[in-house]
Amino acid sequence: MTAALEISNLQAWYGESHILHNVNMTVRPGEVVTLLGRNGAGRTTTLRAIMGLTGARKGSIKVNGTEAIGLQTHKIAHLGIGYCPEERGIFSSLSTEENLMLPPHLNGVDKGMSVAEIYAMFPNLQERRNSQGTRLSGGEQQMLAVARILRTGARLLLLDEISEGLAPVIVQGLARMITTLKSKGYTIVMVEQNFRFAAPLADRFYVMEHGQIVETFVASELSAKMPVLTELLGV
Repeated sequence: MTAALEISNLQAWYGESHILHNVNMTVRPGEVVTLLGRNGAGRTTTLRAIMGLTGARKGSIKVNGTEAIGLQTHKIAHLGIGYCPEERGIFSSLSTEENLMLPPHLNGVDKGMSVAEIYAMFPNLQERRNSQGTRLSGGEQQMLAVARILRTGARLLLLDEISEGLAPVIVQGLARMITTLKSKGYTIVMVEQNFRFAAPLADRFYVMEHGQIVETFVASELSAKMPVLTELLGV
């Protein structure tokens, strides 16, 4: 089976700063994979490098078997990837529904979720569909940022710290969302600081330190790996 995402010997720079050092990572179709690590470990840079949003990149990034290392960001998106950055990028002057309708469908990939399907998954957004983007709560803005990607037809989702700063009840809702998306066959790569949120959701874990992958393990090994994680992450 072709990997949904296969990263080999990835290096990335911001200007003169060499951030990623030979990152190797494989994500199979339909998997939820979590990238753990302290702040500054290189997790967000890994997601940005996949999308071509860093400076220079070297190595290989294959999306469903297609090499993406030399492609521009909009061409990478058209391989069926949706990136949800930590800052969410909600337009304050647009309503919830206008924000939702903003990105176009991706060419050459499956048709995205319909607005009706999205509202069924996120009833809060339907209730607030005429509200300005900045009048939404943090949790609603996070739901909107993910929903906007789902409408495009992307099947590989890169989610950066989606639980950060949100109330526990909202975080539980996001966990249900990820479980639902996995059941629909989406492939998800999450960068998470909130270990308790990520742990029950992921099939596999990668741990980063100083721009390198230092540990990788499957969900069934989680309890055995806790001493190492405590040392690496302070969880």
